[in-house]
Amino acid sequence: VQLQASGGGLVQPGGSLKLTCIASGLTFSSVSMGWFRQASGHEREFVAAISSSGLSETYSKFAQGRFAISRDNARSTVYLQMNSLEPEDTAVYYCASGAKGVVGVDAYEYNYWGRGTQVTVSS
Repeated sequence: VQLQASGGGLVQPGGSLKLTCIASGLTFSSVSMGWFRQASGHEREFVAAISSSGLSETYSKFAQGRFAISRDNARSTVYLQMNSLEPEDTAVYYCASGAKGVVGVDAYEYNYWGRGTQVTVSS
């Protein structure tokens, strides 16, 4: 299984980025997908997740209203649209595939992880 995340970069406060994660080696349409992030010196934290069908989503409090997760099962791809970015959003963002089809907010509910993409929000 491989999860390849991309789309990170340097953006000014208030800006937007769209992260992409392409999966291979798994039955993508059968598993939930999630995004987590880890800032320097901090623990990894949950950002957003989407069910296998795409019909159910869940967000962390800091992501609610600013971030949007989506997926394209035909392309084995999950996205994270991030708007109104703040310096506190600076982190490495990881995509992960769930062990089940339903959404989960804990890292232990995900069995495969990508290598991450750096997001830096700074003026």
